[in-house]
Formats: sequence, structure tokens, C-alpha cells
Amino acid sequence: MLLVGLTGGIGSGKTSVSARLASLGAVVVDADAIVHELQSPGQPVLAEMVEEFGTAILHPDGTLNRQAVADLVFTNKDRLARLGEIVHPRVRDELFRRVAEQAETDNVVVLDIPLLAESGWEGIVGTIVVDLDPEAAVQRLVAYRGFSEEDARARITNQASRDERLAKATWVIDNSGTPEDLAVAVEELWANLVARRDAALSDGAS
Repeated sequence: MLLVGLTGGIGSGKTSVSARLASLGAVVVDADAIVHELQSPGQPVLAEMVEEFGTAILHPDGTLNRQAVADLVFTNKDRLARLGEIVHPRVRDELFRRVAEQAETDNVVVLDIPLLAESGWEGIVGTIVVDLDPEAAVQRLVAYRGFSEEDARARITNQASRDERLAKATWVIDNSGTPEDLAVAVEELWANLVARRDAALSDGAS
């Protein structure tokens, strides 16, 4: 297994990069997808969130109202910290489990974690950072994902800064251009990762 990290601020286009890597052959272990699974009805994480924040965070059908949670926590550091205490340990355990399943394979495994710069991760050979100016990210979140400008800025403020992410980057994907530019950059990166994986396999076999 060749294990690499993938991160980027909200609105950076990290999801697009992750999806493209998956289409090229990477095994993506996606923290956001795991969060959604763990916060589904009937799961202990959702029950604990309701106990902490009340039933106002639920839709009428019992599913999580993510915007209601965002409105509660992203302007209140104590609530945000409490949410992290509920969610992050369970997500991390599941990430460990899924990565461990790939340990004896020849796959390129992409650990897709928005907060990678904040949390760190042992065993990765490098980190991919999807980079976009925060102002451009705000504009994209408002235009394409229905965020209010206030919510978008609050979420960006509660993440690692652009400079902090770039300081940890092994590879940087610049997403300031067109979707076509992004696709070319990801394909070039994939070729690099496959070459690194193949070199490691060759060294191991010799």
C-alpha cells in the first residue's frame, strides 16, 4: 500500500480531486463520507449529538439537519469543541480500520481528511493539498453550494489557514483555474503516485 493524505479547505475543490483520483484507480478513504455514515439515524454518534444539542438539529424524518448544526457550532468555539469530542474519535477509529484493511495490498490509498493539517497522520508518504485562495472559496461556496457568506467565512476561520496547509504539502494542486486545468493536474499527480508505488514494489521484490 502507498498511503497518501489529501486535504484542502472547505470550498477548495478537494471533493473533485478525490473523485478524480478514485476514477483513476485510487482507493479513497473519505472522512466526510464516514462522518455521514456515523451521523445517520440509529447510530450512537447521532444520539449523542441530539443529547448534547437538542432535537432542533434533526429534520422531521429524524435525519441530521447539517445546517442547523453548523448554525449552532461555527460561531461558538465551545460547541464546536464539544461536537469534535463526540464525532472525531469515532471517525478516526473507522479511518484506522479502513486503512488497515488495505495494508497488505498494492493499492494507492488516499486518506481524504479535511482536517489533516490540524490532526496529522502517521504512516503517510506525503500530503496532497488542494489550494485555493480563501476569498475564491467563499465565492464558490455561496454561488454553488448555497452557503451564506457568513457561514462560509465562519467555517474557513475554524480550519487550518492556507499557509498552515501549504507548509505540510508534498504536492500542491492549484484549483484556481478551470475544471479542465484541475483534471490535467490530478492526472499528472496520479502518474507520480503510481510511479512511486511501483518503485516501492520493485524495491520490496529485489
